[in-house]
Formats: sequence, C-alpha cells, structure tokens
Amino acid sequence: MAGKRALVILSKGAEEMETVIPVDIMRRAGIAVTVAGLTGKEPVQCSRNVVICPDASLEEASKQGPYDVVLLPGGMPGAQNLAESPAVKEVLKDQDGRKGLIAAICAGPTALLAHGIGYGSTVTTHPAMKVKMMAGDHYTYSEARVQKDGHYITSRGPGTSFEFALAIVEELMGAEVAAQVKAPLVMKD
Repeated sequence: MAGKRALVILSKGAEEMETVIPVDIMRRAGIAVTVAGLTGKEPVQCSRNVVICPDASLEEASKQGPYDVVLLPGGMPGAQNLAESPAVKEVLKDQDGRKGLIAAICAGPTALLAHGIGYGSTVTTHPAMKVKMMAGDHYTYSEARVQKDGHYITSRGPGTSFEFALAIVEELMGAEVAAQVKAPLVMKD
C-alpha cells in the first residue's frame, strides 16, 4: 500500500479548510502529497486571507506524475481559476484517461464540468453550486456529504472536509488505514 501520491492544485482564492484538511489527513495516512500552485511556487492567498506556500508549481508537479489522486479544493474565486485553466484541464484529462482518482470539494467540481470530466457520474457540490453543476444535465446530483462514483469523489464544503479526506484515504489505502487516521482526530460519529 505504500508509495501512494496525491496532487492538490492550489489557486488564489481557494478555500483554506478544503485545502489544508485533506493535505493533512492524506499525509497522516502516509500519502506523499504535493501542493501545486496553479500559477507558480509563490505563496497563495486563499479565500479567507490565509496564505499557503505550495511545494511546487503545477507546471513542475505535473511532470512528476502520474498521481494516485488529483484533488481540487473549492472556494471562490479559486474554483473558477481551476475551471479556466488549460493546465488543470490537461492534468484532469490525463488522470481521467488513466481512470486515476479525481477528488473535488465544494465549488471544485465545477472545474470538472468546465473541463468535461466525469460526465454521466453522480456528484455533489456546495449547495450554492448545484444549479451551475446541473446545467446541461451532464451529471446526476446527490445531496450526500461525500459522493463516490467510479474514480470520482466529490463533497459539499468546509464542514465535510474531514469526511472527504478520509474517503480519499480509504479509497487509496484501505478502510483500516482510514480508521487508524480517524481515531485520534476525535471526530463525531
């Protein structure tokens, strides 16, 4: 099970919790996580003014693939930046073509829509993104806090970040590792 790798794409205006919580949980599980700055390796100002320093630029990190999961945080305008990026489209198309795990939370799934990823899948988003996500009838919408369909995992928002991250860990590392990571977090059951 060792040797799993994750790519988290960070853009200006990303939601901090939806970025940091999955990174932290995946690292606790032993997954090698690369936080890649969409526009470079410079510090990124998130939606609530928390500044996160990427490990690498997306350009550099994408050359180090493939990854076991590519994760898109939500937040605005972070998700919009991901949706408008040709580099993100290229990474997602490659990941999707290999049936590699793609995870997106909150407004992040709208980047999947923008890049034509996962059509026909059941997804969830932040409630405010439901109408946008359902335009064109490319997806079936779920109200689940975390929705898995094939090699896609989507989730609803900051409050579902732990569940989302643990679902990724379970998918990549197994239920036992996910349970071991969850136990000391003192989460509600």
